[in-house]
Amino acid sequence: MISPAHRVRAAIVAVSLLLAGCGGGTAEKLGPGAGGPPARHGEAAPAPAPTASHTAAPGRLPGLGTETLAAIPSRTRQAFVVTGRGRNSSVSTAVLYERTETGWRAAGPSRPARNALRGWTGHHRAGDLRSPVGVFTLTDAGGLRPDPGTRLPYDRSGAFTSPGTGFEGEPLAGSFDYVVAVDYNRRSGTTPLDWTRPLGASRGGGIWLHVDHGGPTHGCVGLREDDLVRLMRALDPALHPVVVMGDAASLAR
Repeated sequence: MISPAHRVRAAIVAVSLLLAGCGGGTAEKLGPGAGGPPARHGEAAPAPAPTASHTAAPGRLPGLGTETLAAIPSRTRQAFVVTGRGRNSSVSTAVLYERTETGWRAAGPSRPARNALRGWTGHHRAGDLRSPVGVFTLTDAGGLRPDPGTRLPYDRSGAFTSPGTGFEGEPLAGSFDYVVAVDYNRRSGTTPLDWTRPLGASRGGGIWLHVDHGGPTHGCVGLREDDLVRLMRALDPALHPVVVMGDAASLAR
C-alpha cells in the first residue's frame, strides 16, 4: 500500500518531470517544421521521411560522421541510434546496433520515434523544447509498471505517474510505464528519478526514452511501447550501451 508521504513524493516528482524533462504538460500546438500529424496514445508514431541512409561501409554505423563516431566509447558494444528528420522536426527513426568482431551490425529494424517539439540542439537548456544532440550512456531504467525483463537496474515506483495532456491534447497517461534514463546532465548508476544535475538546473535534464504518447516531447525520445520493451530487454550493461541521438545533419559531422 502506498503511504501518504509516497503519494506526495510521486506527485511532486511527476510535476517536476512535466516542467523540466519528459512529456508535454500543456496542450500547445505544433509549430512550423515540428513534425507530422499526431497519433492517438498506443498507435505508432507517423512514419518519418528518409533522413540518412541506413547503408554504409561494412562494419560502420550508417549516417554517423567522424566527430560523432569518436564520441562513442571504445568499450561500447551496443548503440541505439536515434536520427531526427531535421533540426526543427519532432519525428525520428531509431535503430539498435551491436558491435561484433567484424564491426557494427543492425540488431533490429528501423523503428519510428518522436523527439522534442522544436527538434534538436547541441546546447540543451531547460525549457527550450529541444532534445540534446550527442552520445550518452544508458545505465538505468524504471517505470510505473513491473520490470519487463531488462538487465539494467530497474526502479518501479508510483512516482512515474504521468498526468495531464501533451502538445496536441493527447493524454500522457502511460508515458512513463517504462523508461530508460539518458545520461545527459544526470548521475549515472541511480534511479531515473534522481534529480541531481551535474551541469546545473539551467541545462535541463530528466531526458528519457519512454513510451510514445502520440505527440512531441519536452526533450525525451518516445517509442512505441512494444519497441521500447524489446529495447529494454536487449540492452546489456556488460556491453556498455549508449544512445546516439540528434538530427541527421548533426550526426553526420
